[in-house]
Amino acid sequence: MQKLSALVLTYNEEKHIEDCLASISWVDQVIVIDSFSDDQTKELCQQHENVDFYANEFKDFASQRNFGLEKIKTDWVFVIDADERVTEDLRAEIVETLNQSEAKAEGYEIARKNYFLGKWIKYCGWYPDYTLRLFQSRYRYSGLVHESPEIDGKIAKLKNDFIHYTYQDLESYTAKINQYTSLDAEKKYQSGKSVGIAYILIRPFLEFIKKYLFKKGFLLGSQGLILSVLSAYYQFLKAVKLWELNNFGDEN
Repeated sequence: MQKLSALVLTYNEEKHIEDCLASISWVDQVIVIDSFSDDQTKELCQQHENVDFYANEFKDFASQRNFGLEKIKTDWVFVIDADERVTEDLRAEIVETLNQSEAKAEGYEIARKNYFLGKWIKYCGWYPDYTLRLFQSRYRYSGLVHESPEIDGKIAKLKNDFIHYTYQDLESYTAKINQYTSLDAEKKYQSGKSVGIAYILIRPFLEFIKKYLFKKGFLLGSQGLILSVLSAYYQFLKAVKLWELNNFGDEN
């Protein structure tokens, strides 16, 4: 198999990092880029011989991942978050893929099984949640929100999923919503986009209808309803923050 590294970003991940590292213990090198955690994340990582731990000030996800990619010594990298797990089937498929004499692609997308409030979210547009995570390490990320490596070549899909224990509770989910909507609004503001009151009112309603009805969120019971409402709230908050930047951005 061609040598493979894993790249993990962390911030206060003591509840997740051990299981994450256990699921990637088979890779040649693990690079952890930490945003100065104040829990036991660093100590837990340093107990693993194949883990190289670095602390770096967080600016945005693309910059943080690119900082980590500079530390990679192998030709291929697998990017995984602390709350994600590689299944045995996915491990075998990655090994088989990298065992090929010539790679069939420059990068590979992998579907995630996202779990929310104790349930696999099969609907609401959350599955299959393909994300580009296995690629040649010479590539770099771009984008403030929903960042992705810029691959110059073919991108293929792997057959097996990996597990994502997304948001351990509603508090952590709403905190992430606040972070992502700020980044998204700033990105749109810098590109010259603006919104009006009509958009602020209508867009969240349409998002709820999309997630709960058209994406079959109603089949998930309470989790589907909660997630659809939170998705609508995400759109509302993003729009309001963009409105705020357009009207008061120079005053902040």
